Amino acid sequence: MLRRRTSLLIRPELDDDPLHRTLRDLRPTQQLHGLGAGRTSPAWGPVAELLHATGRDWDRRAHRVSVLARGLSAVVCERWAADRPDDGDALVLRAFVQSARAPAEGHAAVRQAEQTCPRAAAACPEDPTPWLALLSLMHAAAVPVRDAVPVWTQAVNRAPWHRTACHLLLRYLSPRGHGTVPDMMDFAWQAAFQAPHGSPIALLPVAARVELVAHRQGRTGRDALGTSGDWNEPRAAREIDTALSRWFPPAPHRTPKPSSTSTSWPSP
Repeated sequence: MLRRRTSLLIRPELDDDPLHRTLRDLRPTQQLHGLGAGRTSPAWGPVAELLHATGRDWDRRAHRVSVLARGLSAVVCERWAADRPDDGDALVLRAFVQSARAPAEGHAAVRQAEQTCPRAAAACPEDPTPWLALLSLMHAAAVPVRDAVPVWTQAVNRAPWHRTACHLLLRYLSPRGHGTVPDMMDFAWQAAFQAPHGSPIALLPVAARVELVAHRQGRTGRDALGTSGDWNEPRAAREIDTALSRWFPPAPHRTPKPSSTSTSWPSP
């Protein structure tokens, strides 16, 4: 009997347990009756604590802010920004929320998000995250690549080899976005080989191939992963092997120790 194929379920917060706990604590059932009436702290308190604890781990901060922007009620973010209008973390989260939701809400919402992103960047001058919100907004608004690259540069100038920044530009350069296959593949390979060993940017050519397969087949990125003969091409195998070797350090070489009965090593 054939078994039904189970769907792959990946929670947005991945293995980030503090982020998972924050989202769990702020589920809508906890926000009834005036955003959690009876609390001794504001509803946005756990979010503020989480982002404060993240510090200058820019990759983790971008991940947490993007997941929070999708998972939180917009009212929580707006309340935080209203209660603490000069709080940089509140402005950064608000920029992400508005950038994610503005394209579906119309021109006025897009203009408001365009104004919030620079405010967040001014409040957190060393933080690349507000520039990522602006880059995402520009992608949704179909702004040409030539105008998006300077925004991407602002992010990576603050955090070289920022994983989210590189993947956002890859998405921009994808033929499913606003670029071409050669531009996307060239950027992926150059970034991967210029990045230091141990950087997750090594995976960028594999991400580019997912985009390429999705473009050829009209699939989503997840559906294109590992499907069709595109992954049997020699170059695809090279991309995966290279990503693994550059991302993960090789296993340390272990020199065999002589046994108690050995008296000498053989000559080389």
